[in-house]
This record gives sequence, C-alpha cells and structure tokens, in this order.
Amino acid sequence: MMTKKKLIFFINSMMAIIKKFYITKFKQERPKIELKNVSVSFKKRQILDNISFTIREGEICGLLGPNGVGKSTIFNLIIGLLKPNYGSIIIDKKVVTNLPIYLRASDFKVSIVPQYGGLFLDLTCYQNLMAIADLVIEEKKDRIFKIEKMISKFELDAVKDIKSKYLSGGQKKRVNLAMALLSDPKIVLMDEPFSGLDLMAIRNLKETIVNLQTEDNSRCCIISDHAAKDLLSISDRGIILANKKVIAHETPKDLINNKEAKRLYFGDAFNIN
Repeated sequence: MMTKKKLIFFINSMMAIIKKFYITKFKQERPKIELKNVSVSFKKRQILDNISFTIREGEICGLLGPNGVGKSTIFNLIIGLLKPNYGSIIIDKKVVTNLPIYLRASDFKVSIVPQYGGLFLDLTCYQNLMAIADLVIEEKKDRIFKIEKMISKFELDAVKDIKSKYLSGGQKKRVNLAMALLSDPKIVLMDEPFSGLDLMAIRNLKETIVNLQTEDNSRCCIISDHAAKDLLSISDRGIILANKKVIAHETPKDLINNKEAKRLYFGDAFNIN
C-alpha cells in the first residue's frame, strides 16, 4: 500500500509532468544555443565530427550517449572552457566561439551544475550559497533575499546550517542547483544530476527541473545523464551522440522509435512509460 508521503510525492511528480506539457504549447521557437559544424579533436583523437544542433528558448533538452562520446565536451564548448577546432558556437544569435568563460557567464547568463564537487565541504549550506552570492549579486540585502528564496525553493531550511560534507546526495544536488540559479541564468547545464540518487530524490529533482521552466520560459536547460528513462520523461527534445556524430535530435517519442537510436543506444526493448 502506498504511504501518504509517497502518495504526495507521486501526485507532485505527476503535476510537474502535466505542467511541463502545458508549457510546451507556449514555447518560443527562437534559438537559444546553436552549434554549427563543430569538430573537436585532442591530439590525434577525434571527439566530435562536424556536429550541428539548435536548442530553443524554454526547452529542456536531454543529452544522451555512451561514456566518452563527447557530452562533457559539448558542455565545455558552451560554457567556454574549450574552443572547437572547426565550427561556431552561437548564443542568442551571437557568435561566442572565442568569448572567454567569464563573459559567457556574465553577458549570456550561462551556468553549470557539476556532477561532482561544486561545494565547499567544510562550509554550511548557507555559507556555500553566500560564497557564490558574494560574487554574482552586488547589494548585500539582495544577496540575503535571494539566498533565503533559494533555501525555501529547494526545501533546504532544515539543513542550511549543516556542513556540506554531511549532506545526502540529493541535498548536495539541490544546493548545487540553488547555487547555479543565484545569478538568474538563462542557460543551465546539468551534468549527471540523477546519478547516485534514490527514487524519491530523483522524483523531487525532476519536479524541480520542470518547475524552473514555469518561472522563466526563456531559460533553457541542457541535461546530460545516463538515466535515459528519467531524463526523457521531462525533456522536450533529446540529442543522442554516437560515433562522434549527432545521430538523432527529436522529441522523446520520436527518439525511441528512431531505428538508428535503437541500434546504437537504446536497444529494442526501451520505453519511457
């Protein structure tokens, strides 16, 4: 029998999914991020070979593919840690290929939620948030207001004075996401957000990600994760990488019926129901 707590989580998760599909009707078609004919190689090893794709405003895009296929490389290209050997990176219709990381963060509001790290383990949750707020928010009163808002939004009040090294995996993920959102980013990159979380924590995080869309439909989220079922259940479109190429860039429904995606990634038995 389902407990009251589990029932509440289930209802909240379903409401988040319904909300996402309602918002989809009103998504803007304007491109937010474009990679055009991008190739990357390290020494003699080719990582990405002439890939192109567009991610629109308001979109949640799932980035899928086996280990070593180039998902982290794409994140590094978008935030400015890496330049392509060939091709262009475009944000808001402006070429940013040679723009340094700090200008992409400040001028184009790009933020990343790392898979590992990101927290000062000997600082409390509140102190971690303040460390980032000091860098991205000028006025002290605004910093305090924004931190309190994030603590409330991510239900961190009970752990705000606990050192980060004592937080659970799910709590650490929420603190990392709260830190990334302090600067009001328009592009949020999430690296393996569901990794290491239990079922309840994954449901909570999925709901949180979908709710971000309701608050700002010009923001786009790009999420890389191996949990294809969880990722595609909240994605508007997915990108599958294999053999140094983008082999599919479609809605979840179309992706799982894509013969090439089945052959190289999903397999025949995969579904998201």
